[in-house]
Amino acid sequence: MLYLIRYSEIFLKSERVKKRWINKLVKNIRRVVGDCKFRLERGRIWLITDENVDEKLKKVFGIVSFSPCEHCKLEELEDFVLKFCRGKLESVKTFAVRVKRVGEHDFTSQDVERKLGALILKNFPHLKVDLENPEKTIYVEIRNDDCYVFDEIVKGVGGIPLGVEGKLVSLFSGGIDSPVATWLMMKRGCKIVPIYFDIRPFTSERAIERVEKVAQVLREYDPDFEVIVKDHGKFLEKVKEVLRKKKLESYTCILCKRRMLKVAEEVAKEVGAKGIVTGDSLGQVASQTLDNLFVISQVCEIPIYRPLIGLDKIEIEEIARKIGTFKYSTIPADCLAVPKKPTTKANLRKVLEIEKEIT
Repeated sequence: MLYLIRYSEIFLKSERVKKRWINKLVKNIRRVVGDCKFRLERGRIWLITDENVDEKLKKVFGIVSFSPCEHCKLEELEDFVLKFCRGKLESVKTFAVRVKRVGEHDFTSQDVERKLGALILKNFPHLKVDLENPEKTIYVEIRNDDCYVFDEIVKGVGGIPLGVEGKLVSLFSGGIDSPVATWLMMKRGCKIVPIYFDIRPFTSERAIERVEKVAQVLREYDPDFEVIVKDHGKFLEKVKEVLRKKKLESYTCILCKRRMLKVAEEVAKEVGAKGIVTGDSLGQVASQTLDNLFVISQVCEIPIYRPLIGLDKIEIEEIARKIGTFKYSTIPADCLAVPKKPTTKANLRKVLEIEKEIT
């Protein structure tokens, strides 16, 4: 099969950056699609493969849209279009022809549209032209002497090629928020190293099942997406013991999150990542108030990226459904370490004093 692949933001870059990003996009397509061939032209990538790869292309960051298409030479165009239309126009009542050209020709794109439109009307007399809202559109791209004919423009995931912006680590619980935050940063060109903090005995085995299934979904966008598991249960047991004695159980989530970020920062240094991604949404839960986020963030020296910070739960769930993680992220896996009344306004000095005892 032949595919016409389109990208958008890459156009805005300098020639040097553009070349590097296009090469990265081609490499990423090959990793997802498998055995295939490419041909590059300005503003277009032509993909040749032995099988239908529509679903795989929908999950390659950097592709704004693509079209399965067929090729012919310019002198064959009229006969080829008629052959292409058979089986596609019989069941519709209205149509349009859209033509784009690259190169020097002694005709305009509108000339070709009128000529092909008249030809189609002659051979399919039940049809009417509707340029505003046609039931079927026949697209033709003429590039010098080569023509590409298609009738479908499939929307891609968009964004920029995975990996062009470097690497980040992600706090990855497998719940609704963290996979969406991770996916959004992947869409902006970041290679993600996800870290799952295993809090057993404060959760069930289903938490492991959940994170594995959600990771499998994101692996469709990045075949290298592998979760690092860090034990966090023993730390939580110690935290609970110390806070119980001090009657400061309300600080459990603050200390828990700070520890996660500290461990994530260590991993980031090991793997060469430039920051940490979290699924925080301002005010959604007690640990995500502005005061608590301020206290939690003080533990790190590297940047913390929070792509969901201004989104509400409904908006986050919509993205989760769109990318395919929602049904697995809703597998019940509650944290039993959460206190009945978590603090919403932690005191940094108090947190630092407690941490000295824990470490």
